[in-house]
Amino acid sequence: MATLTIRNVSEETKRRLQERAASNERSMEAEARSILDDATEEPGTGILRWIRNTEALRGDLDLPARSAPRNVDLQ
Repeated sequence: MATLTIRNVSEETKRRLQERAASNERSMEAEARSILDDATEEPGTGILRWIRNTEALRGDLDLPARSAPRNVDLQ
């Protein structure tokens, strides 16, 4: 693994990164890695990652019963 040092980050950017990391329950370092990974991934792979990350949320969806179609007079 490589090490990357970023200098001269504004206090505002650091604060927003801290807030974003906290909301995602990650460290600032892990959040920065995630942002860099997202920004540098190959086009079209983001949707594949989203599909993998949301698999646990999928399930059967109960749809309401449908009523019979209504008659339409086209004249």
